[in-house]
Amino acid sequence: MKKDTVVELRKPEESFQDSLTEILRKGARKMIAEAVEAEFDAFMTKCSTLVDDEGRQRIVRNGHMPEREVLTSLGPITVQVPRSKDRAKAGTHGKIRYSSAFLPPYLRKTKTMADLIPWLYLKGISTGDFSEALASLVGKSALGLSASTISRMKETWQAEMESWQKRSLANKRYVYFWVDGVHFGTRLEKDNQCILVIIGATEDGTKELVGIVDGFRESEQSWLELLLDLKQRGLKDGPKVAVGDGALGFWKALSRAYSGTRRQRCWVHKTVNVIDKLPKAIQKKAKDSLQQIWMSETKKDAEKAFDHFVNTYQAKYPKATDCLTKDRDVLLTFFDFPAEHWVHLRTTNPIESTFATVRLRTAKTRGSLNRDTMLTMVFKLCLSAQNHWRKLNGQKHLAEVLEGINFVDGIRKMKEAA
Repeated sequence: MKKDTVVELRKPEESFQDSLTEILRKGARKMIAEAVEAEFDAFMTKCSTLVDDEGRQRIVRNGHMPEREVLTSLGPITVQVPRSKDRAKAGTHGKIRYSSAFLPPYLRKTKTMADLIPWLYLKGISTGDFSEALASLVGKSALGLSASTISRMKETWQAEMESWQKRSLANKRYVYFWVDGVHFGTRLEKDNQCILVIIGATEDGTKELVGIVDGFRESEQSWLELLLDLKQRGLKDGPKVAVGDGALGFWKALSRAYSGTRRQRCWVHKTVNVIDKLPKAIQKKAKDSLQQIWMSETKKDAEKAFDHFVNTYQAKYPKATDCLTKDRDVLLTFFDFPAEHWVHLRTTNPIESTFATVRLRTAKTRGSLNRDTMLTMVFKLCLSAQNHWRKLNGQKHLAEVLEGINFVDGIRKMKEAA
């Protein structure tokens, strides 16, 4: 047979494969559209009892978001998400909007199996439904994903997590910690369960997951057990600064495990707590005033802005000012560290952003996640997210911070001449 003939015989097969792929892609597009519409319908049903000041249905459909492409194993698939409109008056606190859990705004490509399965599991997909839910999204890699296969994968991941939790930290040194207790609130065995998470910054500015355990609320004992475990596995020196919210359990535990670590309260949490104690009519103005504190160029300017806020609101709203002033010192710790690091030290954003989409899941599904399964799925999500965490700004200053070099208003303090 001539070479030209062989080439000609292959063309129909290639054409058939292209046609088949296009058919599968259309099927996937249809399935995604149906899934999102069903999700949107459930959202609208949940909001159907809400009315605005004029007695009209408050949440209404408002067309679709612009089309965008999601890259799958079948190639790019065009998707479009419904859009809702909240008819409450402008400036209303707590505006409601629809955000798809299956197609969040940032999603541009489908996840790998190792990432996608725990992600969907926490979203409420039951073990027996994975094969159907994934088939059109990831193509051939979804074949054989029976309930028993998923269960075996979870067992493997749990063993991986347990091994990770016992790893040596003898050669590790962290400059900063970000800590938080993450509550999921639904589909759990016990309401008081939360996941205790620690993310650390190494000397080269890399952020990495340091610790993750199943805690009892955010108690001092749970945090102390985690910190002492890190210490026992070789992390003898604590970070220079730990950033967290107002959970007293962690701060008490920190003083017992790493007494030399300084504290920095998260400004995002603090702002929310203070604003909630003020009337809605003045919340925006008060929020701007709080921003003037943590956006100040110097600690002296921050102190002035701090006093201005207290003097403005103390007489009428003492609860709001008390909430702010009780943490005055630990809210301004960041001024004693490199200015390039301030954006990282003022908030627990590394943890908040990682768990943002998981926290959106509010609907109960059949069955409950047991404690081990929840922790395992969160662990896998954290490892996946870790690959995309960006390094700290001002990496050259991290070694200086570890050496104990002093910084004043973000600038390295020069040694005085003898």
